[in-house]
Amino acid sequence: MLQITATELKANLSKYLTLAEREDVVITKSGKSVAKIIGITQDKVNDIESLFGCIPWNGEEIDIKQFKAERLSKKYESID
Repeated sequence: MLQITATELKANLSKYLTLAEREDVVITKSGKSVAKIIGITQDKVNDIESLFGCIPWNGEEIDIKQFKAERLSKKYESID
């Protein structure tokens, strides 16, 4: 894992975006880690895209326990 300063990232963004395809890049500011750039492979993109629409959202707070229970009940309905 590569660690760089925010100033270094600003000066050489293109370089670090290319490096992020091969290894994680951690950005520090004032000596503290503040962000991480990770490369995304096409497999990860497909996985992420498959999650879109899984959680219906109408602008209200999501109850994760309720969501999990609904997802499990739908999963087991398809098995029956």
